[in-house]
Amino acid sequence: MPSRYRMTLAYDGTAYAGWQIQPGETTIQGELERVLREVTGESARVHCSGRTDSGVHARAQVAHFDLDGPAETRRLLKALNAILADDIRVRALAPCAPDFDARRGATGKQYRYFIYDGPVLPPFVRQYRLHCRRRLDTAAMQEAAALLVGRHDFAAFTANPNRDVLSTIRTLSILDVHRHGHDITIRAQSEGFLYKMVRSLAGFLVRVGQGDLHPDSAVSILTSRERTARVPSAPPQGLFLWEVYYPRSRTPKPDPPG
Repeated sequence: MPSRYRMTLAYDGTAYAGWQIQPGETTIQGELERVLREVTGESARVHCSGRTDSGVHARAQVAHFDLDGPAETRRLLKALNAILADDIRVRALAPCAPDFDARRGATGKQYRYFIYDGPVLPPFVRQYRLHCRRRLDTAAMQEAAALLVGRHDFAAFTANPNRDVLSTIRTLSILDVHRHGHDITIRAQSEGFLYKMVRSLAGFLVRVGQGDLHPDSAVSILTSRERTARVPSAPPQGLFLWEVYYPRSRTPKPDPPG
């Protein structure tokens, strides 16, 4: 019976065409499977909690894969990181239950979107921030964000409303905006997100921060259920998959003696 392994990954998505394997493109999934094959000799498929798009980063992506035989995980983790490019790192690797599924088992995710609103963007954060050259009104952004928290139909905040999904209703448990100097962070947490939903939320909040839209427009956009130019998709480089949540596993108690 194959052995299943769970890994936690961090990666800089700048040089990659997203997570999913695509012909002629360098992807996170493709690199992981290539290196796994080189280390173990097995062609293992790596399944993640959710695909990230081209240029999007991850602090704690979760994935699983199966191997035909048991592996010494400490040695495997070290070998993978020795061969992978420096912009992909396996942070943790451990055996898991055979029914663990990185995507179906996830109960929620948190994304963070990073913005810099100073006049000159420091060059060493250019791949990890959206640059806005004029100061954003973060109080207005937070006011708009608060109106989007809760269970709503987010059809107006998906980049491709014709994408085949069962429902566009989602529950945002967290959507807030924080400033530290010129650095602004948008946090978004939900049990699930629509295609490019976080980048759409960020794009809308930036327009509010620039004074192009009133915070109350969040309500009319939601109720319209139509994607318009009022909701642009923010560029990918500011987006990080920050955390993936799973039910806490209970350690089985040992059988009583006798």
